[in-house]
Amino acid sequence: MNQILFSTSWWLPLYGLVGAILTLPWAMGIIRRTGPRPAAYLNILTTVLAFIHSLFVFIDIWNREPETFTIAWFSAADFDLSFALDISPISIGTSVLITALSLLAQIYALGYMEKDWALARFFAMMGFFEAALSGLAISDSLFLSYALLEVLTLSTYLLVGFWYAQPLVVTAARDAFLTKRVGDLLLLMGVVTLSTLAGSLNFSHLYEWAQTANLNPLTSTLLGLALIAGPAGKCAQFPLHLWLDEAMEGPNPASVMRNSLVVAGGAYLLFKLQPILALSPVALNALIIMGTVTAIGASLVSLAQTDIKRALSHSTSAYMGLVFLAVGLQQGGVALMLLLTHAIAKALLFMSSGSVIFTTHSQDLTEMGGLWSRMPATTTAYVVGSAGLVSLLPLGSFWAMLSWADGFVAINPWVIGVLLIVNGLTALNLTRVFRLVFWGEAQQKTRRTPEVGWTMAFPMVSLIIVTLLVPVMLQQWYLLPTWESVNWYVVLLLVSSTLAGVATGCTIYLHKGWSRSTVLAWRLVQDLLGYDFYIDRIYRLTVVGAVALLSRISAWSDRYIVDGLVNLVGIATIFSGQTLKYSISGQSQGYMLTILAVVSVLGFFISWSLGLLDKLPF
Repeated sequence: MNQILFSTSWWLPLYGLVGAILTLPWAMGIIRRTGPRPAAYLNILTTVLAFIHSLFVFIDIWNREPETFTIAWFSAADFDLSFALDISPISIGTSVLITALSLLAQIYALGYMEKDWALARFFAMMGFFEAALSGLAISDSLFLSYALLEVLTLSTYLLVGFWYAQPLVVTAARDAFLTKRVGDLLLLMGVVTLSTLAGSLNFSHLYEWAQTANLNPLTSTLLGLALIAGPAGKCAQFPLHLWLDEAMEGPNPASVMRNSLVVAGGAYLLFKLQPILALSPVALNALIIMGTVTAIGASLVSLAQTDIKRALSHSTSAYMGLVFLAVGLQQGGVALMLLLTHAIAKALLFMSSGSVIFTTHSQDLTEMGGLWSRMPATTTAYVVGSAGLVSLLPLGSFWAMLSWADGFVAINPWVIGVLLIVNGLTALNLTRVFRLVFWGEAQQKTRRTPEVGWTMAFPMVSLIIVTLLVPVMLQQWYLLPTWESVNWYVVLLLVSSTLAGVATGCTIYLHKGWSRSTVLAWRLVQDLLGYDFYIDRIYRLTVVGAVALLSRISAWSDRYIVDGLVNLVGIATIFSGQTLKYSISGQSQGYMLTILAVVSVLGFFISWSLGLLDKLPF
């Protein structure tokens, strides 16, 4: 490998960090005369440099063995804390994807947020986002990966709460932060335990330790579940999945990054933890159950959403559920391919939906229609993104699902059923959204909607081309099967599920004026799915209710027992002092008599207790 590229590979996360720091004078209001746009340009420039650098490193390392770059941070006596970076085709390729999508999202944000007074602050947060994701991609240290996940959690909180003047935005940011804290706390317990057991947190050392580790079932189970909890929170998996739906209150360019890359960051860490999770069959089964429940449940919930961003965000949770299922079945390669194809297609879908929101000033699906002739570029972006997300030959997600299904068609046929259900429901949901937004007659808010400007159209057109070229990239990387090895029955099943979903979405009657169905049975189903199976209400009655009850008990105890005891001592002291002041004579012999009497009584009790001790048998 080129020595210069290798020695500077650790710079990749620093580009985004430098860009974020350079934007701070505008974000903090120190520079006002120029407006916030120079801050955006500086951040875009550093992202361009990061993309070019990572691309050169990727080209150089493609046909070489992975290498490790170690940075010693602190060393004292026997304590050595160092950070290892993984320089491999997978890690650097992930960095290329992150910087490319970040660059397109930032260019998109120039148009989407051109009139926002806090544009510089937004780009500063996007720089931190990019830096944390790039660092996570090349990290070969579990400790460093955990720290970077914490940075992502903070960045998510800040970006979701960007428009902090709106109460609903503040609530969404708080819920996203606290939900992730639950998983992060359990992950931290697993990291500390693993450092004690293995003696190192570098992934290369952990893999060697896992080959010879002999843990009792309870320890391996608790360790595996703790390591799963963090990625489950990041990827919005059941039961820590509600935050992603609420996070759609943030700006759409941040939603592009969040739904394509940020949620994939937790799944990427889960992919790296595969050898450690394999020590516990219970942990693998938990991944399978969690992934299956989330994939099917989120796909069903997306069908009842009337908010365009929320309808797409639930499909993100569903596809991350498929990734969890793949990792639980020890199919890491399939998980990576699915993450790649999903990230590109979902970024394109959210850019398309953001363009609709930007021109109509609405996110309600029932207020839209007839946009296909008015916004051709946005419509094309949505169609290509939808085709790239479902298993439609010959686009990327089809090959990801085919490589998975082909290996399990005889071993675990139920996995094929999960794939077909999720794929069919996703196709149905995307067709439903297309009919409500782009098809039909124009409504009040869509009659005079122009196409977006070039700053928003350029990223969409670029991603359209990339989405169509994903099969070519997979072929260049030797990830596509040969035609002789393809199971055509599986191909037929996957394509049929897509066509069935599209056909169902095209034929069902969608009345825009009905916020709820007039048929009681359908209304109950619609409410069940629209309110996410009432899981948030179940949480309020159980977890939140239990915490609230404990809080009330603690407050009562603090007020009436702790404070009451202190107040009782204080009142007794005041009463005794007020009583004594009336018995003071001012004569010293009276004071001496009182002291002698008290000392005599104390001496009597002490001698009596010592006498009792002498009479005891021991």
